[in-house]
Amino acid sequence: MCRLFGFRSVIQSQVHSSLVDAENALGIQSDSHPDGWGVAYYVENSPHLVKSAQAAIGDAIFKRVSGVVSSQTVVAHIRKTTVGNNNILNTHPFQYGNWVFAHNGNIKDFKDKRDELMARVSPSLRRFILGETDSELIFYFLLSHLSTKCNLGDKSIEHSLLTDSLNESMQELFKVAGKPALKDDSGEDATYYTFILTNGNNMVGYQGGKNLYYSAYKTRCGDRDSCPSFSPECEAQTKTGYINHLIFSSEPLSGENTWLALKKGQMISVDQHMLLKISGT
Repeated sequence: MCRLFGFRSVIQSQVHSSLVDAENALGIQSDSHPDGWGVAYYVENSPHLVKSAQAAIGDAIFKRVSGVVSSQTVVAHIRKTTVGNNNILNTHPFQYGNWVFAHNGNIKDFKDKRDELMARVSPSLRRFILGETDSELIFYFLLSHLSTKCNLGDKSIEHSLLTDSLNESMQELFKVAGKPALKDDSGEDATYYTFILTNGNNMVGYQGGKNLYYSAYKTRCGDRDSCPSFSPECEAQTKTGYINHLIFSSEPLSGENTWLALKKGQMISVDQHMLLKISGT
């Protein structure tokens, strides 16, 4: 399966360590996930994507991109092929407008379910599906439902509207494509829906069978004496609900961050004001 990384912060930050330098950085994990990589980062509210069908661990472009990216919002993905050929069109993250999506999992017997899923994608969005993966189709399936609730071009979306829409979409997806596996290691033929979705301001992580961890504070921030945005919430569980950073990762990363595992069916999100919301089981 694949590996995910998502980052949302009140300040622009570099994620080089998480992608390249950390003991279990995303690039290092690509040794066993060699079928492409992608990094999406936002500049002035617009997503910039760099993707490759090569393994990240040996790709000089991945190291170069990881070294220069400084943003308030980043989504990265390394791929191990389950559905679709190893090419750039099937490489995550996927983008539509300001929306970026990365998925860890697959739909069992996808070929038998693809047409019914495609029929539930809005015709105005359907033509933007360019690859062969179940992941890209899930992305447009979610956006189609959301588009009935709001304008997809809005820079920020009300917190509950987004999470309620996604939860409704997932229940509909279960009816068509099947429920997710009960645990992470149920085999490559099981169904998994774990994903990260963002429009640059809102960010959502969903545990759909494959493990996903999140961090909203550190044991001790190494920049506490110099960071203008440092606050007590940076080093302790927030009491106000507002946080300064949110990180998602398929595996806890080494360093100062405190990691918590999402439960199956759980959704963790922040809105444009960095208000943390936890929904689901």
